[in-house]
Amino acid sequence: MKEQSLYLFNTLTKQKEKFLPIKSGWAGMYNCGPTVYDYVHIGNLRAYVFADVLRRTLEWSGYTVRQIINITDVGHLTSDADDGEDKMTKGLRREGLPVTIEAMRELAEKYTRAFEEDISALNILHPTALPRATEHISEQIELIKALEAKGFAYITSDGVYFDTARDPNYGKLGGLSAQAGLSDESFVRADTNSEKKHPRDFALWKFSPELGWGSPWGKGFPGWHIECSAMSMKYLGETFDIHTGGIDHIPIHHNNEIAQSENATNAPLAYYWLHSAFVNFKSAKMAKSAGGFITRKTLEERGFNSVSYRYWLLTAHYRSPLEFTWEALDGAQNALQRLKNRFLELGSGGGAPSQVYLKKFTDFLSDDLNTPQALALVWNFLKNPEISDLDKKATLIEFDKVLGLGLAGIVPTGIPPDVAKLIEKREGARKHDDWQTADELRREIEHLGYSVKDTDTGPRIQKMN
Repeated sequence: MKEQSLYLFNTLTKQKEKFLPIKSGWAGMYNCGPTVYDYVHIGNLRAYVFADVLRRTLEWSGYTVRQIINITDVGHLTSDADDGEDKMTKGLRREGLPVTIEAMRELAEKYTRAFEEDISALNILHPTALPRATEHISEQIELIKALEAKGFAYITSDGVYFDTARDPNYGKLGGLSAQAGLSDESFVRADTNSEKKHPRDFALWKFSPELGWGSPWGKGFPGWHIECSAMSMKYLGETFDIHTGGIDHIPIHHNNEIAQSENATNAPLAYYWLHSAFVNFKSAKMAKSAGGFITRKTLEERGFNSVSYRYWLLTAHYRSPLEFTWEALDGAQNALQRLKNRFLELGSGGGAPSQVYLKKFTDFLSDDLNTPQALALVWNFLKNPEISDLDKKATLIEFDKVLGLGLAGIVPTGIPPDVAKLIEKREGARKHDDWQTADELRREIEHLGYSVKDTDTGPRIQKMN
């Protein structure tokens, strides 16, 4: 497909800008990943659904995307301002595990698997790479050494810190720089370290006799911020196209990434910075500490399909805050079920996508990922009597390449639940190019008396004679 014009709201410039990649036809994207000391909640998951829609839109627009989502498995303290206990250590203590590197790897593996299950259930495409911070300690040390050589790092009794006063542009993301008239206190939530030169200075390396790795400065572990800089630059280069995260990353984490990366390399870290808004619960930001800890599994225990949550998120623009209620999710699930039913009613066979509606759909996506308008278009399109059912089905399949609702994998009614479950698992394996598993599942389905034929409109299931 020829590259389509795409406009994205850049937090760095506070305006919509036409996406102009570094390399024609390619887009490099880094999405801040989870800290794997616990399950992620559904508020966290919004950032990954948003990143997935962005990736799918880029691919829809003709780009080949290299997407990196990191795994933070050490170094993220309970306060983003470098105070409190390491979250992984907190997780070890919560689960009664010893505070050792081995136990930390065990904990990280458990919750990394849970995160991968979450993104798979939400039809989020697997990233190009899912690097772990603990597997990139040497890269982080080298980056800190580069900053130290340039005079940006200093040592206190508890770690190595970045001297923000050396960077006149610190806080430029979101207009939070010192030139904007904000005091040092604007950059921190809490600060108990009296040895820091300035309250907004942040840790590059934290000393820890209990847990950590050797370094030129002493045993310890890297700061959360340096991890993202090291991994993003390793997998995407010193400068890449797009960096995303939640809006809570803007004031501290992303500004710290920019400061340390750009002062180490003398080059921009990323050209486009995109941020998704919060999912609120009972009018407060959803968070573990606030008691609004609802996981994807919680939704399923309440009888909701995970993709219904994805559908609900798509009904709002990614930069608009959402108020989560069970009633709203129920409405989304009902709407998604109606869409699935309508899709099945359109029959099977060949059809041609409507170029007129594909153009309208593309226009909405190209306007800063306007998924609410795109979803509204889907429903209006289905009401058009001038388009045949088979053409409608072919068009919906194209739409779903971005919406990610799994329409092509819908199992017709009347299929036994055990067979339907195998079909769903097989579609997941095919989506991840796991052809061996897909073939094994096909044989299981056939053993239960059903044949599977793969078509452009999804699997065709028939009872065998």
